Amino acid sequence: MADQMTSRPAGLQEDHRNRTRGDAGAAPSRRSILAAAVPGALAAVGLLAGCGETGVANGASDPKASSSGRRSPSPSHSPSPSPTPKPPPELPRGGRTLFPAHRLFGYCGLPGAAALGRLGTGDPEQRADEIEERAHAYSGGRTALPVFELLACVADASPGPDGTYRTRTPDDTIGRFHELARKHRAMLLLNIQPGRASVLDEVKALHDWLVHPDVGVALDPEWEMGPGQVPGNTYGYTDGGELNSVAHYLSGLIDDHHLPEKPLVFHEVATSVVGDRGSLRPHPGVVPIMSADGIGSPGLKRATWHRLVRNMPDGLHTGFKLFYDEDTRGGTGLMSPKDVLALRPQPEYVMYE
Repeated sequence: MADQMTSRPAGLQEDHRNRTRGDAGAAPSRRSILAAAVPGALAAVGLLAGCGETGVANGASDPKASSSGRRSPSPSHSPSPSPTPKPPPELPRGGRTLFPAHRLFGYCGLPGAAALGRLGTGDPEQRADEIEERAHAYSGGRTALPVFELLACVADASPGPDGTYRTRTPDDTIGRFHELARKHRAMLLLNIQPGRASVLDEVKALHDWLVHPDVGVALDPEWEMGPGQVPGNTYGYTDGGELNSVAHYLSGLIDDHHLPEKPLVFHEVATSVVGDRGSLRPHPGVVPIMSADGIGSPGLKRATWHRLVRNMPDGLHTGFKLFYDEDTRGGTGLMSPKDVLALRPQPEYVMYE
């Protein structure tokens, strides 16, 4: 994060200590005043038939033949061949199932907001090439599947005109990144930081993007606020019931449009932000991924990882997030691909912010 994003308010620090009971990695310096960067960033974001055939009618007569009393034979008609069924859509690198064939790797961010992740910095084509190159270091014998995780709904410290404490990213920006993803045979994940808005409503607002086979969802419950809460002052919260409702909606889209599997990522910065994971249920076509979102030194990140993967419900896949800035403060280095792939269970999605 940029310098203006590096200190959490005191209330958030105390809340974090009380709720996480020592969860390593969720350092109080992380993304505390998101709203300070968001309005300007979102202002910058604003820049951004079948062929018919005419046949001869049956029984049509040849005038010359009629005059001689001889009837012209009716033209023969063979039934038209049935059109070849269109194959169902596949994932960008082939196939219709994510795991165990693929390992996802990507960057997150929002154009014009360097503090919110590397995807939003510099030339998007250069970022796409960088993701492609780095993804192969994490493939580990699988097919590398690049991911662009774009913030499609950003938590804001201001209530806004509808009182939801969130701002939606314009469709043209999402469209530009969808085109980029298609060009590079990558997945586009639409990240939702809902503020006080309904998570399911925010997912449904992205319907026209989610009907594509290469678009999935990432949820950031750290920024999901209850009544009276303001993003940046406290950690947010979700639970297994809400995750089930989103997965159920996505499963319906997958069935209606014959889509391949979709990832449903939820970033978990500490055990306090996602409750009742045991109530998660399978939903056809939806692949749930818990992404460990803690920051700090390699030792702290591993400690957070072990807490988050403990007692995971069956069918839940894992992801791991690294931070170019926060993870390297204090002279520590980023974990290497070898370090990350040594984690157990092995992360199936690796994301850099």
